[in-house]
Amino acid sequence: MRRAQGGDAAAYRALLEALRPWLVAYFRRRLMGSDGEDLVQMTLLSLHEKRHTYDPGSPFLPWISAVARHKLIDFVRKSGRHVHVELNEELGLEDGMQPDLAARDVAVLLAQLPKDQARIIKLHKLDGLSVEEVAGQTGKSASAVKVTVHRGLKKLQSLVGIKERRQ
Repeated sequence: MRRAQGGDAAAYRALLEALRPWLVAYFRRRLMGSDGEDLVQMTLLSLHEKRHTYDPGSPFLPWISAVARHKLIDFVRKSGRHVHVELNEELGLEDGMQPDLAARDVAVLLAQLPKDQARIIKLHKLDGLSVEEVAGQTGKSASAVKVTVHRGLKKLQSLVGIKERRQ
């Protein structure tokens, strides 16, 4: 996207071609099998019209995900449909998004945290170590690891525009 904003037409075309399968899978999963071709086209059109609003210093995946989500919400409101989204571990794995693009976005986000906090989140959430194992590797107490992870995840949520829920 950064190169596309700089006027690189080939990069822009490659971006649109790479996004299409991801958008098809995104809408198909949420519309229970409907292909969502109109939504794909509307999302790509919105990307084209709003590309100047993308901040090149921010991760791209949350930005385009928000655009797609808004298009889906508009579609559901207009059609009066109900969309059922199951939450499971497979959600998001078969969406066609290139793993290297998602990994780059995660790296960009983690780079915005203090190094120690980013390391602890990586060890616990990405590498799958238990709290006790992370505590052993970092020299922190298990409680300190839990607090660091909790605060770091809240900060990451705010960086991608997810507001804290009030209970």
